[in-house]
Amino acid sequence: MPDTVCKIVRQYNKDVIPGEDMRKLLEIARDYACVKNAVYQRYGGIRSLQKLYPGYTVQNEMTKSGLRESLGLPSVYFYMAVFDAVRELKAYWTTVRFQVLKRVNAHEGLGEEEKHFLRYLLKVNNAFDAALNGTEQKLPKEIQARYDSLASQVDVKKLESYLCRQVRKQTRKLHVEKVEGFSMTERAYRYGDHGIYIAVKQKRKRIFIPLTDGNQYTRQLYIRLFPERGAVEIRAPIDVKVKPHPDRDREIGLSMGMRVMLVTDEGHLYGEGYGQLQSRLSDWLREQTSRYHRNRQANPGRKKYQDQKHRMEEQLHSYINQELNRFFQEERPKRVCLPKLPKGGCSGPVKRIDHIATTWQRGYIRSRLRQKCREQAVEFVEVFGKDISNVCSRCGAFGRKQEGRFYCPVCGYEADQKVNAAQNAKKRGVSQALAPAGNVTLPQAE
Repeated sequence: MPDTVCKIVRQYNKDVIPGEDMRKLLEIARDYACVKNAVYQRYGGIRSLQKLYPGYTVQNEMTKSGLRESLGLPSVYFYMAVFDAVRELKAYWTTVRFQVLKRVNAHEGLGEEEKHFLRYLLKVNNAFDAALNGTEQKLPKEIQARYDSLASQVDVKKLESYLCRQVRKQTRKLHVEKVEGFSMTERAYRYGDHGIYIAVKQKRKRIFIPLTDGNQYTRQLYIRLFPERGAVEIRAPIDVKVKPHPDRDREIGLSMGMRVMLVTDEGHLYGEGYGQLQSRLSDWLREQTSRYHRNRQANPGRKKYQDQKHRMEEQLHSYINQELNRFFQEERPKRVCLPKLPKGGCSGPVKRIDHIATTWQRGYIRSRLRQKCREQAVEFVEVFGKDISNVCSRCGAFGRKQEGRFYCPVCGYEADQKVNAAQNAKKRGVSQALAPAGNVTLPQAE
């Protein structure tokens, strides 16, 4: 268990920010977005992959481009925008490789040697770059020997062509569509007088924003602007010490659902209103999408749609966090066991139900549960989810589910199907925590 965990804390302005000061902040935000878009445009393609690692080439070339001088943007913001864009490009290419890797693993027409070769190309930066650009492979000696060994067993041109096609399917152009704020290093601000002084484009000039708290940070900050109400939100990442709670000694198994957010192995429910909020969001999205497609020729705007969608998602996320906090306060767990569920499959026969499943926030629930476990020194165990709701938590035999209940034909056990799944999660989590790494034994069905 780590000694510290990173949290995002927020600060807010105490008074309404004057229009002139907000205009200066918006000017920085627009220029910041302009610099990021310039980096995306110049270095977002496959021919610039080599320049992204470690990224100093991009910094030097952007310095020579003259963009900073033409915008009149202070260097503290200009280079922050460049590094921000490079970081996002790296994350983007990591996502592309991961998606291609999934396609490679699922391709039944490829042999094991061919899959091994493609995995190697996806793993080694120089090999990946050379395959996409059709250039000669120039690798370090020990890596080159491994590449030659793998290449001798496959049709290299055929596999490189396949890799290029798969990458093209996953690629897209990054672009900052909406100007919301900017990041700043410690050189761009200073705290004082129960507020914060932020550097602007005018030399040796700073604007002062009174804050609602007196906290001071020496980190990279992100400032989000709300010009319509003259407000800002300052986000600061901080390392918080994890404090173990000696009175927490319970093992809790959980089952996640679309109607009730979480069910424990003892039958306690958390997030009983989750299904209603989720259905409301899903139905609204279906209605708006249908309306948009009917009126596409009229070119309806999407700003109101995006704003309303954001508000509804934030309301749902707020409810999720509220219920998770209640879970930790009431259950006081030492270890939390949650099944790892497969990704959503094909469409079902009922479009509304399928749309609700598509917009299910299970990834957000899982990530917030994991984060709160870290913050409270609670062990988070993800267990193997196959057949977790189909086997009896008492004897391990396969049973049947009917109208939300689980029935075991062998031992006669009967329970709510979510409770039964949570009990199985607890059993698997305890055995997984006690077993040596890589030697987990799952309960066998009789």
